[in-house]
Amino acid sequence: MTGLEHLWATWRAAYVSGESDAAVPDGDGSLFERILGSGRTDEEILVVHRGRLCVVMLNRFPYTSGHLMVMPKRAVAELEDLDPDEAAELWDLVRRAVVALKTAYSPDGVNIGMNLGRAAGAGVSEHLHVHVLPRWLGDTNFMTTVSGTRVLPEALDVTWRKVRDAWPR
Repeated sequence: MTGLEHLWATWRAAYVSGESDAAVPDGDGSLFERILGSGRTDEEILVVHRGRLCVVMLNRFPYTSGHLMVMPKRAVAELEDLDPDEAAELWDLVRRAVVALKTAYSPDGVNIGMNLGRAAGAGVSEHLHVHVLPRWLGDTNFMTTVSGTRVLPEALDVTWRKVRDAWPR
């Protein structure tokens, strides 16, 4: 029998324990508006790219390494409430996010999706965001199936640098 294996994901401790995240300041505005306006560096808050009206950032609690969120800078809950310039930039950044993920990770596929409204599964329903994540054949495993746990192979700061370096100019 081999020794017991340990999986360390200490960066998830605040999430698992229910503690507040130091990257999210108190104040007015949506969760994402407060993070983006915190005055912290893009690396600290995991922003990969800032456009004129929209932003791309890593999901702090990702489904898989490279899990990005593309969103308008202002809190907009409904897709139809985006102004035309925001909508155009949002979808252009989704396209560029796919290019960056394919460059950085060479995935077998990419998931793109939105959860609009709490009933649809939105965790931050007042600020729409598009999830863009790389996927691989067989990327589900017993940890996810049996224990509802995800094992991620790299730390968020490594993912941030990898995706930022791959971002199309």
